[in-house]
Amino acid sequence: MNKTRKPMKGWARVLTIFLPFIITLVISQILGFKVLGLSITHRPESMEPFQEMVIALFGLCGTLIVVGLFRRFLDKESFRSMGFYRFRSLTDISLGFVIGAAIMVVGFVLLIVLNEIIWVNTHFNLTKIIQLFILFVVVAITEELFFRGYILNNLMKSMDKVAALIVSSVGFSLMHIGNPGYSWFSFLNIALAGILLGVSYIYTKSLWLPIALHFSWNFFQGPVFGYNVSGQVINYSIISQSRVTDNLLNGGSFGFEGSILSIVFQVVAIIVIYMIFKKKEADYSLRSHFNSADSV
Repeated sequence: MNKTRKPMKGWARVLTIFLPFIITLVISQILGFKVLGLSITHRPESMEPFQEMVIALFGLCGTLIVVGLFRRFLDKESFRSMGFYRFRSLTDISLGFVIGAAIMVVGFVLLIVLNEIIWVNTHFNLTKIIQLFILFVVVAITEELFFRGYILNNLMKSMDKVAALIVSSVGFSLMHIGNPGYSWFSFLNIALAGILLGVSYIYTKSLWLPIALHFSWNFFQGPVFGYNVSGQVINYSIISQSRVTDNLLNGGSFGFEGSILSIVFQVVAIIVIYMIFKKKEADYSLRSHFNSADSV
């Protein structure tokens, strides 16, 4: 008599997907470099927005392929069930956008007032703004799909959601370890960002809020206010700024994510999101259940 094979644990599925994900991401980005006529071994420190956008699009395609295949054949669940529900999608997108933008606006103004950064000049280039808008939308979808939609989703099926949140957030931060200026403090900052994005996912059962928050955070940080984004130099920004000196208050060359203010604001945002969605969690769970049942 044949024994029914037990389904793979959530944490095991997470371990299984990592290597294929990394390999596919590398291959897709190499293809992006080839299309642009660039050499990946001689990548410039800062590329043009259009070049960054094209490479990010190839990375998203690779992520969609790997996550889609794993979700279909290993998880045996629908792609949509990771959190692409229509219920309250516009509301969640709006809230995520506002939270990310508000943090960056308040942080920028405070650092100006404290004389930690200087507003040098302003330059508006619509073409580059559109390219960077697309770039950071793509980056947000790629990272949230993988880290919240797949990793956090699966970890919560095999461990306590707090433990799953911490593990996924640490992994999210470590994925930035190769970024310029990465340090123990930026590790903590990005891990906390993972918790903020993860809490948004846990309580909404949807990817819309974390994707919008992730996008808004990066877009206002780099293309609008002129910070480096996670240590990465952005070739263009509406506002050009300079730092009086590099320190933990202004984030130095790593950008706002290397700042103490980032820590404070993220903690406040986590509390706000918890207070907003804790009482609505049951409603979200019920809606996501019915959405999942209708998924193909």
